[in-house]
Amino acid sequence: MDYGMIGKIEKAKRYAEQPERITFLSLTVDFKGDNNAYRINLGPEGWDCSCPGFRTHGICPHVMTLEKEFRAMIKRSPLPYAPGQNVVSDVEKAMRYATEPDRLQFKAFEVQFDGDNSPHHTTFNEDGWQCDCSFFASRGVCCHTMAMERILKGMIASKEAVVG
Repeated sequence: MDYGMIGKIEKAKRYAEQPERITFLSLTVDFKGDNNAYRINLGPEGWDCSCPGFRTHGICPHVMTLEKEFRAMIKRSPLPYAPGQNVVSDVEKAMRYATEPDRLQFKAFEVQFDGDNSPHHTTFNEDGWQCDCSFFASRGVCCHTMAMERILKGMIASKEAVVG
């Protein structure tokens, strides 16, 4: 029996139950809207969405959905509503979208975990997972990657799907 792995699985579960310990530093998400698919990015410069509403108002229901669903992990103020934005419709859409996680496909992200002993950086992209912790270096998996898989269940492209 691999007691080291058992401990990491337990830690992953605890981290997933404490999302405030995780900070999205960047992300790229494909979002299936009601009529079209859009690409959402979050980076140091802020949000971007390929939808027309974001282009016009600098905010949209797609970004609002991510802000709502991952509030504990997105350590920035929500985007303000914009003049001319159909706020009621966008809020209603965002609330509905938040109950439909199959609309989201995380293509890439970087997070920081405030670990028990020190912070750790974990990334996911077309090359798969990476983490700066020693357990990942020896096993190719760790409590940080397992916690993100648990939190984003069904919303992360499998490595096979990303590469294939």
